[in-house]
Amino acid sequence: MAYFEQYTTKKGEKLWRFKTYLGVDPTTGKEVRTTRSKFKTRKAAVLAEKQLALEFSEKGTLTKAPKDTFKDVYQLWYETYRQTVREVTSMKTERYMLTHILPAFGDCKIDKITPKMAQEAINKWADQLQIYKILHQYCIRVMDYAITLGMIEKNPFEKLIRPKVKKTHPEKEVKFYTTEQIQYVMNYLEEKIQHVPEHNLLYRYFAEWDIAMYRTLAFVGLRGGEALALTFKDIDFTNKTITIDKTLTLSRKGFVVGPPKTKSSNRTIPVDDKTIRILKKWQLRQKEMHFQNGVRNNDIVFSDMHGNYSNRQALYARSKRLAEATGLPNIGTHGWRHSNVSMLYEAGVDMKETQLRLGHATMAITNEIYLHLSDKQNVAAVEKLAKFANF
Repeated sequence: MAYFEQYTTKKGEKLWRFKTYLGVDPTTGKEVRTTRSKFKTRKAAVLAEKQLALEFSEKGTLTKAPKDTFKDVYQLWYETYRQTVREVTSMKTERYMLTHILPAFGDCKIDKITPKMAQEAINKWADQLQIYKILHQYCIRVMDYAITLGMIEKNPFEKLIRPKVKKTHPEKEVKFYTTEQIQYVMNYLEEKIQHVPEHNLLYRYFAEWDIAMYRTLAFVGLRGGEALALTFKDIDFTNKTITIDKTLTLSRKGFVVGPPKTKSSNRTIPVDDKTIRILKKWQLRQKEMHFQNGVRNNDIVFSDMHGNYSNRQALYARSKRLAEATGLPNIGTHGWRHSNVSMLYEAGVDMKETQLRLGHATMAITNEIYLHLSDKQNVAAVEKLAKFANF
């Protein structure tokens, strides 16, 4: 049972506090009651009381305040935060915290962290890390949460000066294949199928898997996770479209199928005739080979030999081996998506249409890739001119 009341400080500021009964301590057998104060609103006090009640019900203990450390507050904040974002996002946040932020502030008392300490950390991160602004934002959010819980009154990470980022690493290059290189790879994969013995089911399976996968990546522009999550129900062979409404993502339990990266990633993409024919042929061949191998067909377009979802590491490894086999640069898996953009760019497709096909959240993302491609095309044009006018 909780009791909330408003009170006035000696400085005349109106704040809120609460008194609450949480239960019985399983170790001592004593009733656990606590009082917390310095909340700016009743809503903040109610939220803090609910958080304490949840903590006590889960752990059977009560975190003391305001002597909590930054790590204590982070852990409370993270339990709520992870339920509001995709699991892959929460995992990335946790990695940033464990790698950079907690080593700097984890053991510090939450009410003893000063703006000077915060600025020194920001300066250090800016000198070493491209992601320092992201770290800064996470620090702000944890300290804002501490304010909500009534542990501190001001956020020491606000109103800091963000130094100019030092480029410790060269700008990330947009990797892609040209139209000619894609054609070369497709020809290689088609010839490879002709040389694989029919009785070698494993090699045969993945030889035909490759031509279907890389044709789809190059001509439809899917993300690797989107392609791996595809089922044949997502392909409309009559109307020649592919619908994207899921992706294969990494979770704490391994790879799982979940919602796509953003709302704009949900889309239906028109597909060219040859890609549709290749996917239809692959559907029939996959069923045939799964039957030969005594495997249940789960309708997964790019399943492994056992009918289960393949994973992204395996797809990247295949992309690397394909590059080595063809003597081309390794562009990874995402480079094939950029290759699709390259062909759209060469074909004169405008950025808005490209954005919709690729499911980019904003035009800025598409524009950045187009700018990189434009630079590459200009260099290529100069080289062609030099070869033509060789005098």
